Amino acid sequence: MRWTFEKKRCLFCGLACPHQQGIFGPKPLSMSLRTLTGAITALATPFRKGQVSYEDLRKLVEHQIRGGINGLVPVGTTGESPTLSTEEHIEVIRATVEYTRGRVPVIAGTGSNSTKEAIELTHHALEAGADAFLLVAPYYNKPSPEGLFRHFAAIAETTDRPIILYSIPSRCGVEIGVPVVERLRARFPHVRWIKEAGGSLDRVDQLKQAMGSDITVLSGDDSLTLPFMSVGAEGVISVASNLIVREVVSMVHLALGNDFAAAGRLHRRLYPFFKVLFVEPNPVPIKAALAAAGVISSGEVRLPLSGMSAKSAAAVARVAAAVKR
Repeated sequence: MRWTFEKKRCLFCGLACPHQQGIFGPKPLSMSLRTLTGAITALATPFRKGQVSYEDLRKLVEHQIRGGINGLVPVGTTGESPTLSTEEHIEVIRATVEYTRGRVPVIAGTGSNSTKEAIELTHHALEAGADAFLLVAPYYNKPSPEGLFRHFAAIAETTDRPIILYSIPSRCGVEIGVPVVERLRARFPHVRWIKEAGGSLDRVDQLKQAMGSDITVLSGDDSLTLPFMSVGAEGVISVASNLIVREVVSMVHLALGNDFAAAGRLHRRLYPFFKVLFVEPNPVPIKAALAAAGVISSGEVRLPLSGMSAKSAAAVARVAAAVKR
């Protein structure tokens, strides 16, 4: 399927209208807020000979469903969204929705450092069937707290589907501060999730102290999932679960069931794999591991990412084999 885009027409009705001018009327579509907790995979986008491999994407989605995953995030960082064209971006979302067939929520990555582009991506993802949206903090611009609030508020005004904020200061240069999250949560009932990838246990505590059960925190780092859950996080958006689905699902569900002793034992077994996945830039190692395991046919990535060195590839293969034993 090929998507076409007409910048001058409204994203809602296809005509010149108040929506196009940013004067938003009724929400486009209502849905009950599905539970977005547990183990959720940040899906890799498989490539073959420079093109998205939809056959491999279908296989990867089925691998996730068989493993008991609780949700899927196409076209996030792990999905190499910066190197996908707009058409590819939306088609990957549409294909993921099709392959998933409603069995788990599909949370589309629609963030951008351009508010207008993020709104457009969000509405095209809605048309493609996404259940919810993952919105990263604007990168490179380094907006003020007020700018962050207005950016996310402008997007939230255009939909009532669930929005997961994504704070990852190492990539964006800014953190979505707790006061910004509080303001957004107070104004928009569908902004009640945050993927926290700043590496700080204290941040989880700050968010839960400020908002309690009104905010759902999801770890953005596999190695910190269990520590985060010990202070109130309710799951993970995981890179590792692209491959080791059942293992990540088991660890997270043990923690959700308050069996931290068993979850801790599983965490210690999986920890070397969590760490080796970042021996080179994500998603290079996980795609190599998926290809080696036969889940997808190629570990190909797009420039400016490049394939792994022989040393790194050997390390990933060794650790992955140990985890699977």
